[in-house]
Amino acid sequence: MLVRKGWTTKVFSSLALLATLATTLVTADEHSHKYTELEEVVVWANSVGPFSNRQETYEYFQLPYCKGEGKVEHRHETLGEALLGMELVNSGISIRFGQSKAVTPICSRRLLTPQDVKTFSYAVAHDYWFQYFIDDLPVWGMVGTRDKETEQVSLYTHQNFEFEYNGDQIISAKVTPGQPVPLISSQAGLNVDFTYSVIWKSTDKEFKSRFERYLDSDFFENKIHWFSIFNSLMMVLFLTGFVSAMWIRHLRRDFARYDKEAGLNDFDHDLGDDYGWKQIHGDVFRPPVNPMTFAAFVGTGHHLAWTSFFVILYTIFGQEWTERASIMTATIFIYALTSMISGYSSGSQYAQYGGRDWVRVMFLTAAFWPASVAIVTSLNNTIAIYYTSSRAIPFGTVMALLFIWLCIVLPLTLVGTILGKNWAGKADFPCRVHPIPRPIPEKIWYAEPIVVIALGGILPFASIFIEIYFLFTSFWSYKVYYVYGFGLLVFCIVMLVTASVTVVSTYFVINTEDYRWHWMSMATCGSTAAYVYIYAVYYFMQKTKMYGLFQTSFYFGNTALACMAIFLILGSVGHYAANKFIMRIYRNVKLD
Repeated sequence: MLVRKGWTTKVFSSLALLATLATTLVTADEHSHKYTELEEVVVWANSVGPFSNRQETYEYFQLPYCKGEGKVEHRHETLGEALLGMELVNSGISIRFGQSKAVTPICSRRLLTPQDVKTFSYAVAHDYWFQYFIDDLPVWGMVGTRDKETEQVSLYTHQNFEFEYNGDQIISAKVTPGQPVPLISSQAGLNVDFTYSVIWKSTDKEFKSRFERYLDSDFFENKIHWFSIFNSLMMVLFLTGFVSAMWIRHLRRDFARYDKEAGLNDFDHDLGDDYGWKQIHGDVFRPPVNPMTFAAFVGTGHHLAWTSFFVILYTIFGQEWTERASIMTATIFIYALTSMISGYSSGSQYAQYGGRDWVRVMFLTAAFWPASVAIVTSLNNTIAIYYTSSRAIPFGTVMALLFIWLCIVLPLTLVGTILGKNWAGKADFPCRVHPIPRPIPEKIWYAEPIVVIALGGILPFASIFIEIYFLFTSFWSYKVYYVYGFGLLVFCIVMLVTASVTVVSTYFVINTEDYRWHWMSMATCGSTAAYVYIYAVYYFMQKTKMYGLFQTSFYFGNTALACMAIFLILGSVGHYAANKFIMRIYRNVKLD
């Protein structure tokens, strides 16, 4: 604890006393992960839901489970937990640290009504499972079992908890359901005993290794993953070599030809080769179509790119994948605290091309991505409410997000826009813009922007294809993605690939005397998002067993948001590289 100078000795002593008392009284809990002998270990019930539909979750006690004795309380949720539908409730199962138990009733004998039997039967027939959190360790178990031949469903009525501990810390936790009881819908009532047992085992495993059992190293660190990284690195070397060769060979030849033409007299100049990118020097810095929207796209893309970079770094150094919903919470606050980036980028981009309505571009930039997320989330939330799912976002969480946008995102975007238009908004173009636009000549079919855009997204998609598969498997299936070092490397690779491909494509287009390079440079590698979405459709149909309106809407809605983010990130990076390229080559040419 740091104490400022100037505080009185009395205040200092009081704070020291309070700290000492807090340390003495709070010696063991699930926050410190240290327990005393026979201290209560809370079993937090999180959710139930169908095994094939990971996002379709419901509150644990929506199934008529038996509640243990004692007060059943809700645990305080973080912002990320609320957004991910985590609602932890004390199950009432009495477990004490280090105390093994034989078969023990969770509560008194329970009479299941015909409706309860019907509810459990539906859950078992649809392969429902439940999730607990014990000392922040997730544990899972099936609700029941189904005979594939007779279609008879049976409810598991016993839960066997197995713990490993080292000293005063829990290293692992596991629950194994058992004692199936057949469920018959025609029964007037069914008496069941919900029971549990506890086994504690000592181990010499270290506390820091407690999450290793959840990690599938054979899946994420196999030869295919390493080969994919190596292949992407080779692609980067090839592309950077190609761009360098273009600079050395083609551009030097162009500079030499233009310098030669500049030395000719008017008659000889008319007989020269009048073609190439120099001919559009009076139009190449013409403002893009709909400059306000374009500026908002560029600013949002830069913002999302830096947010992604910082989140990956935060996760690598903080090991935040081990904490419940911490990555979601961190992403929200990193996005909010870096909002100045979007304002600065969009404000400078808009001002450079003569834009004056900077207030509107600021609001558009600040609201575009949050509004897109809000629209998709609202549709999904409506479906979640209809299904009474725990994935429905509470009203208080919505208000908290709105507060973050109003009090952090909007003011920082305003500051960034003002700085961008004042510090970097001056048009420093090497060529003046002609008042009358030059007609764009006809060109061969493969030089059309739409073709260049369609082909431009292939190489970036190829560089991230394998990583996309691992991310999809992690998010939509039951794998814990933890190789964020690989993720950072792939992120850097795709940025380099995007810059290289966009520079080559831009040179190709302006060399056909087409000065519409702004939107083209954004869409060239931004088209990677379309390939990702097509792959997502294939993944949904071939690699998952998802079904129903709930999961389909969540899958395709959230995937659409991810693809939009990919478009904006790669598009803004591509435009940045193309802009630097355009500025550089026109500064090196003698103009008439």
